This record gives sequence, structure tokens and C-alpha cells, in this order.
Amino acid sequence: MNYLFSKMNFILLLQSCILYSSHAFSLIAVQAAHSGVWFNPEQNGHGFFLTVGEQQGQSNLVISWYHYVQGEQRYVIGSQLFDAGSGLVTVPVQQTRGAGFGDSFNSSEVQRFDWGWLTVSFNTCDQGTITYQTARGNSGSVAVQRLAGVGSLGCDTTELEPPSVPVIPVQIAVQQPFVCNTDKEGLGQPLIDNQSEGWPVFDDTGEMIGFSEDCDLDTTVVYRYRSTDGSLKPFVPGNSSPSDLAFTTLIDGSSVPYLMRWERGTINRFIYSVATLAPGVLEGNLGFDESNWNRRLLYYFQGGVGIGHSQGDPSKKRMLYDDALKLGYAVIYSTGTSTDTHYNLALGGRTALKVKEYFVSHYGEPLYTIGIGASGGGVQQYVYAQNHPGLIDAAIPQYAYPDMITQTIHISDCELLESYMDIIDVDNPKWATWSNRSILEGLNASDRAQNRFLLGLRGSTECVSGWRGLTPLLINPYWGEAENQERMQPQTLMDSVRWTHWQDSAEIYGIRADGHAPNTIDNVGVQYGLQALLEEQISPSEFLDLNDRIGSWKDVADMEQEGCPYYPKIGCFSFSNWDPWSLRNQTKNNDSIPAPRVQGDIQAMRAAYSSGMVFKGDIDIPILDWRHYLEDQLDMHNSIQSFVSRKRMISADGDASNQIIWFIDAREITEDDDRFNQMPEALAVMDEWMLNILQHPELSVADNKPDLGIDRCFDERGREIAAGETVWDGIIDDKPAGACSALFETYSTSRIVAGAPLEGWIFKCSLQSVEQAIERGMYGWWQPDEEHIRQLKVIFPTGVCDYTLPDQALI
Repeated sequence: MNYLFSKMNFILLLQSCILYSSHAFSLIAVQAAHSGVWFNPEQNGHGFFLTVGEQQGQSNLVISWYHYVQGEQRYVIGSQLFDAGSGLVTVPVQQTRGAGFGDSFNSSEVQRFDWGWLTVSFNTCDQGTITYQTARGNSGSVAVQRLAGVGSLGCDTTELEPPSVPVIPVQIAVQQPFVCNTDKEGLGQPLIDNQSEGWPVFDDTGEMIGFSEDCDLDTTVVYRYRSTDGSLKPFVPGNSSPSDLAFTTLIDGSSVPYLMRWERGTINRFIYSVATLAPGVLEGNLGFDESNWNRRLLYYFQGGVGIGHSQGDPSKKRMLYDDALKLGYAVIYSTGTSTDTHYNLALGGRTALKVKEYFVSHYGEPLYTIGIGASGGGVQQYVYAQNHPGLIDAAIPQYAYPDMITQTIHISDCELLESYMDIIDVDNPKWATWSNRSILEGLNASDRAQNRFLLGLRGSTECVSGWRGLTPLLINPYWGEAENQERMQPQTLMDSVRWTHWQDSAEIYGIRADGHAPNTIDNVGVQYGLQALLEEQISPSEFLDLNDRIGSWKDVADMEQEGCPYYPKIGCFSFSNWDPWSLRNQTKNNDSIPAPRVQGDIQAMRAAYSSGMVFKGDIDIPILDWRHYLEDQLDMHNSIQSFVSRKRMISADGDASNQIIWFIDAREITEDDDRFNQMPEALAVMDEWMLNILQHPELSVADNKPDLGIDRCFDERGREIAAGETVWDGIIDDKPAGACSALFETYSTSRIVAGAPLEGWIFKCSLQSVEQAIERGMYGWWQPDEEHIRQLKVIFPTGVCDYTLPDQALI
């Protein structure tokens, strides 16, 4: 990969060779004789200026393209060193603006913006092709011929061999087009950076005066105070102390007025926030009040699930996080590290590094940086700590998963299984008892829980209550939008966006020749319900029918828009268009052949591993992983995930002693605000742990644990039930259930009950023949007869999963 970053480091390019078959001619070398002016007679009015020379002992191509954008004249320019004799030269080009004319020209005012790539090739001395690929994802080619040359340079017409790798070069502008949210957040309009397209910017009279592509914003600072009634109120410097101003006790025990300084702006296009205590503002100190900083930095990572192309909605509660600010912590935050904005964790990681770097350079080096955040905020802590050592020194993930991408492995099964039980096998009375569905899905299911998709009737599963809607959100390129995207101009600007997780992270996974990003969804060889068969919860005939008819997801290029309740808008209802399973985008069978399974793209899987999107367990910082126990509520934050992270850490290096796990009982508490807040104790324990590490760096992270830095579980009021090294026994090992394990049942996933390991990181299982599986005793008590073997071989023509072998993507 070649990486080209713009001024905000958000353009990332993936390059390979040009598709040879796109040329209806043989290639000759790009050479000095091709210097000159080139144009297409059929499109007279724009053209190319090329100069081929030498620089640093290599050939050098300088190119400019005089063209138009929405009627306005534009130049794009660039240069590229290349090996002499090359038949294809790809040049990164930029567009410039900003400076004055003539005597008023100032080179420091020139602004450069990455435009895309131009690939130059020639078949004769006077004819060639220039292919373009823009940062917007547009591509095409221009057949050119010489208009004017440079002197009488000799031209070598020797034909070259075809390129060995016939792949179209792929260029990705990360999350462009990009919807701004600065005015919605009361920060004013974004800065104008072009006159062509993007977010419209208006003057005081309401007249549009330009556009913003990057949504950049001037930095603003305001002040807030905590009132004695607990609310936040604005404070204007120069005013007297408010009568309702609360006081707070810092970590050192001193008491100060609860006033705070709140800085916001944009970093890497996203809205960032830095909040610190600022009691000195009462004496006129408008800067950073370092005397009341406890030298500790907290980075708040926010959760949610988003597909990008938006600046995101910042959370005031998280930006001004009370549990930390009141102790004197500095708190940093960015909408770019909120997974509700996007789940491109490569972009998120870069943004986090920039925000942390900004804080250190403008405020100072902290004693340590601690990460907190729930759900996707917890995912970010695990992934970023693995990928960017030093970004955070300690982590308090809540309701966390080890990563996002491996959750898609089993969550993509949810609607396949639900549609099977609801529609295909609907006459089977077993599935009318909702709790039975857990034997196929692994996740919890309940006969008592209300089902909002059945008008509140009783009976649901975690797949339905927790995950329904996320499969089309992640997979379907047509279902998605960014809030307020209708304000973008031109109005067609957002039409080219393909709303899938993999497309949004195409800098990681790449782009296929058809313009779609490949994805990692794969269920070839998966024997759904295998554990249920072994435990005689389903019969062999049910097992065979399930696997014959389960099917999978269509290729992304074959998908269509969703139906109700997803589209045309959330909340729609139509009996003729009712499709909560996204059944229209599943592969199903006819009476004679099994429903087709889907093969994921193995290169995309490898990219997930190599880019660090898979949490592999290689992490050695203090981790306090805690969650409210919500299994009875069929909450999507299933409790097994804390132990999946632990198991991966053990698989990485045999040790997970730097991670502690806390559960707080919340079975009968439905409102978030009523659940006991364990964070103050978690912060206190983590602070002691970090101070121990700073005082005793010669000891390991685990050896520096404080007394309360151990596995624990608590009741609904936060009172400790049990603590110690054995309280979670029996979950990732074969030991008898520990004191906490016995009280807090953990569930599973569809792939684990199909035989996959607890780590849950097998995208594409290795395969074994049906005969090998039978010989190894895979089916336990069931001894398939000849007809059963025939059926198994029809259902699994390439074999069944062998989970004793590694992921095929790693072989």
C-alpha cells in the first residue's frame, strides 16, 4: 500500500497496477520524448501538460491537467519518480488554492488538497491514455494525442510486456463526502475550504458564500460551573462567583470551586473536546489552570454503531465527565473516537493519537492516560492499546467486546437463524418456545421478555432484542444515511455512498473491481446446531434440515434496499413489505439443492488481522473490564465477551493477569440511571494500580496490582459478593464454577455452539471431509447411515469445519 495523507491526514490510498485489458494497444516506455501538450480532439477545451526528465538518478514525470469542476476552471498537478522503461506511471496529484495574484502572491498562503491519481501510458510516440481516479471514488480514462512536443527528442517504440498484476488501482478518500455538525453543536459554521461542493456556508444575510468539505472549525473556549443542584450552567469570565456554585474535592483532598474550562474545535475533521477544572477563572485566569490539574488524563471513548461520512454528535455528558473532572482529571474526547460516528478503527486510532498529541503539546505530559468507555468505547480501548502502545496507559472498558470485526462472524448468523425458525421451519413447535432458540443461537433467549417486533408479545432472543437491524446496517450498501445529509450540495453528492462497514473501512479491506468493498462474512462448512445435536436437543433430521436450508447473505453487489421496519423509514409497518430478517438479501434454496453458503473474501480477512482490527490479546496494561449483568434483559452486551478477551490474552502469551473482571447485578433494573455506578471505585483502584507501576517499574503490571485489583462481583447496590482469583472459574476452563460464575450465567454464540473455539476469531474455518468428521466422532452418539452421509455431503460439498486447525486466512 502507498499512503498519501492530506493536511488533516485523512486521505489514504491503496494502489496497485492499472488494468492492462483497459488498453486496446501495446505499451511503450514513458520517456522524455512524451514531454509536451496532450489533448483529446473529441473533448477539445481541456488537456494535459507532461514533462519527463531526470531527478535523483531516476526518471521523473511532472503532469498538470487543465480541466473543469461544475463549470469552474481547475488545475491538478503532481510529479512522480519512476523506473526508466516503465510503461505505466501513476502520479498522485493535488489541487491548489488560496494565494493572491501577482505582487500579492504569498507562497505560505497556498493550500494543497489531494485530488487523486493520474496514470499515464502510451502506445506510440503521439498517442496514449491517461486514467484518473479521484478521491471521491470517480474514475475514467481519456484517450490523448500530442498537440505540441519538445524539440526533436528520440522516441523508443519498443513494445513492453503486459503488466504482471492486472488490477485496477484503488484510491479511497476516507469518509468523503463528509457531513458537518458544527452548527448543530452551537459551534458556528465550518470554515470554507472550496467553492464547489460539500456543506454550504452562509453569510449573515443568508447568502451562500462557499462550501466546506473538511468541516474544520476555529477553536473556541467557554466556561461552565457545576451548580449545587447538580446541573451545569454557563459562566462568563469577569462575573462574580455564582451563589449556587458547587465545590468539589480533588484527588489530594483539597476543595475547590467546581468551575471548568471547556475547549472545542476540530482535529482530523472531527469535533474534539478538552475539559479541565478552572477555579482560577474567578481571578481572571482564562488559560489552563494547571494548579488544579491532578496530572492525570482521561480519554473518554464513546460507543454506538455508525457507518461514517459524518462529523458525529458529541456527548456533553462524556466531554464533561463528572466522575473524573471533579477529582481534577483532564478529560479529552472526540467524535472521531465515537463508534456511533463510525467503526473505522484505523481512522479512529489515528484520530485518538492526534487528540492525545494535541493535549500533550498544549497542556503538558500527564502522569498517565487512562481510557474509559462502554460498548464500542470498550472495543476501542482493547484495539487501540494493542495497535498504538502508549496512547493509553490503563483501560476501564465497560460492556466491552474484544473487537468489532469478529462480532460480525456470529452476529451475521442471527437473522439467518431467526428467519429459519420464524418462516422456513415455522411448523416446528420447538421454536414457539422462545427459550429453545438459544440452542442454535448460543445467545440468551427468553419466554418472558417482550418482543417489540411482535407488538409487545412475550418471547424474544438477544438476536431480536439486541442485534436486530445491525446486519443490514453493516452489510447492505443501500440502507444508511448521515444525519442532515440532505443539506449537502449538490444534492446528488451522497448518492455514491455505499453504506457498509467494509466500504467505510475500505482503506483496510480494499475495493473490488465493481466498486464494492469485499467483506469477511463466511459460513462455508459451519454446522449450525452441532452442540444441540450432540446434547440431543435437536434430532438428526432437524440438524440436516437446518443446515440444508439456512443459507446465507447475498453478495453485496446483489443486495437490494430493505423493507419494513427499516425502509422507507424507521417505524414503518406494512404486511406486504414486512422484512425484519432482511430475507430479501438472503440466499435460500429450492427443493433440490441446499441453500448456498457465502464465502468471505480471504484477503479482507487477512487485512483484518494484519491491520489490528482483530484483538489478538497482545496487550500489557492494567485493564479493569466491568459490566452490569444484563443477560435477563437480552441486552446486546452479552457477558461472555469479557472472558473472550481474557481467553485471547491467554492464547497470545499464556497470561491475562493484567486484566480484572467485575460484574454488577442489574437483572431487575431496567433504567440505565438506576444502575449502580461502579466507576468511582474503578477509577480509585486504577489510580492506585498506576501509581504502583510508576513507583515500582521493575515489577510486572500484575505484580503492581492493588488489594482491590482482583476479580470481583457485586450486588445491585454495589456491595461485594465475592472476590479473588477463583471467582470466575468454570467459564474459560473446566474447573468447578466459582462464586461469581455460579451467580452470573454466561451464554455463548452461534459459532461456539457449532463447534468454534471460545475466542470467536475464526472467519473462515479450515475444512475436513464428512468421512473424516465421522471417523473422529464429531457427531457423538449419532452414527450417520449411508443416506445421512449422502445428505451431509450434498449440504457440505467441500467439507465441514475443523476447528482444531487455524483460520484459513492465517494459513
